Amino acid sequence: MLKITHSPEETEQAGAEFAAALVPGDVVTLDGDLGAGKTAFARGVLRGLGYTGRVTSPTFAIANEYAVSHATVVHFDLYRILDAEALFELGFEEYLDDKHILLIEWSENAGALLPEAHKSVKLTYGTEPEMRQLEIEENV
Repeated sequence: MLKITHSPEETEQAGAEFAAALVPGDVVTLDGDLGAGKTAFARGVLRGLGYTGRVTSPTFAIANEYAVSHATVVHFDLYRILDAEALFELGFEEYLDDKHILLIEWSENAGALLPEAHKSVKLTYGTEPEMRQLEIEENV
């Protein structure tokens, strides 16, 4: 599915709409260049799941956890992760269960630890400064 947004607020709204289909155990990859809107989309997902607190990029923390009514959402930023060993040290595989919803930025750095069955959101720049193209797929 392809969706076009024209502002960070619309990208957040797209995330909120996407959240309606998420259930505990889901893994969502958020891929795109720096500044493409991955964190804005993740913020929207959390809003759509009922989270009302502050949502920040986990760039330096690597993972932020947020409690919502029916799950814990873990927002990963793997930009600084160089190999699967570093993910093992973080306990990444422990989050792959039916209690968590994972949002993973820079998912290519997860390597073989990324489950085959996951949803993916690819964000790319559009032809206008605030425009983004969101390609949403379910990989099974």
